[in-house]
Amino acid sequence: MTKLFAVTLLSSALSFSIHNSYAQEAVKPRISPLAIVTMKYENNYVKVTYNQPHKRAREIFGELVKYGEVWRTGANEATEITLTGDLIIEQDTLTSGTYSLFTIPNEKEWTIIFNKQLGQWGAYNYHEPSDVLRITVPTESIKDVVYEPFTISFEQKNEIANMWLMWDRTKVAVPIRFLD
Repeated sequence: MTKLFAVTLLSSALSFSIHNSYAQEAVKPRISPLAIVTMKYENNYVKVTYNQPHKRAREIFGELVKYGEVWRTGANEATEITLTGDLIIEQDTLTSGTYSLFTIPNEKEWTIIFNKQLGQWGAYNYHEPSDVLRITVPTESIKDVVYEPFTISFEQKNEIANMWLMWDRTKVAVPIRFLD
């Protein structure tokens, strides 16, 4: 009976140790943390969910993020944007819903892509026929490194807004207008 108790106790301790080790591993913070940014106009809102990679002394655009290639617009899972109402993006209507947000960075301009495939890891399974809307916007250069983490933000005045994508010494504005 004592041997059975000792074996059971040892087995339980080992199981707890393995479970505890796994639990600690599961709650480690990500190197590229989750970020959410929102904006609202009247009864409509926009929410962007993304992960923030950091510069960490790396050359970003043209090296880490290759020019001319589809990028997940952040780290880890593909960035997603949710709209509760239709928006005008540049000149085109983007209907309410949730989309993956991809970009194709280049030195002077970026292609911004709204894609209907959700739940993607990175851009590895990016599927161009699932694009709902594409626009091209110019880049703006910043003299000094301003954005250590990749950052998405909104600048809004009433129904007109810009969604800013900013990292390192580069930023781009995606023009947005809420529909009435």
